[in-house]
Amino acid sequence: MRDIILKAVANPPKLFWGPVLPTALNAGIQIPFMFMGIGIWQVNPLIFIVTIVLGHLVVVALGAKDPHLSGMLQAFGQTNVVPQNLYKVKGHKFEP
Repeated sequence: MRDIILKAVANPPKLFWGPVLPTALNAGIQIPFMFMGIGIWQVNPLIFIVTIVLGHLVVVALGAKDPHLSGMLQAFGQTNVVPQNLYKVKGHKFEP
C-alpha cells in the first residue's frame, strides 16, 4: 500500500486541532447567531466569542478521544434512515 493512503486513514483531517465536521458545524451554527445577536439585540460579541471557543474546546476534547469523529457522524447520517420494504414483512429490512 502507499503511504498516502495509510496517512489519510491514520490521521483524519483536522481544523484548528479538532475534527473537521464537528468544528465546521460549531462555527456554522454559532457565527450566524452571533451576527443576528449583534444586529438585532446589540449584544456584545465577546459573549459569543467565548461560547464559540468553549464549544471548540469541547469538540477538540471529543476529537482527542476519538479522532475519527467526522467519519462516524457521516456514517451515522447515511445509515440513520428508515428503509421502505419492497414487500410486506414484519420489521424493517435493508433492501435495494
